[in-house]
Amino acid sequence: MSMEWAGYVAATMTTLSFVPQAAKTIRTRDTRSISLGMYVVFTAGIAMWLVYGIALHSIPMILSNIVTFVLSATILGLKLRHG
Repeated sequence: MSMEWAGYVAATMTTLSFVPQAAKTIRTRDTRSISLGMYVVFTAGIAMWLVYGIALHSIPMILSNIVTFVLSATILGLKLRHG
């Protein structure tokens, strides 16, 4: 039996866990309590997971990391703009 279902479940759970915080930050534009260094490293790490998923042709990794990268990059942009 293929374990790809586990990848879909993991990708969905980790991506969805990030959505409430991202939505709140995007809605309020309040980034004071967010570490710039952490978001730079986190966003770069997500980009590397995306590259790795593409190399493996792993649809769960690709889709979840695209969504997470867009959200993370948006928050990073807000942090850079609003401090």
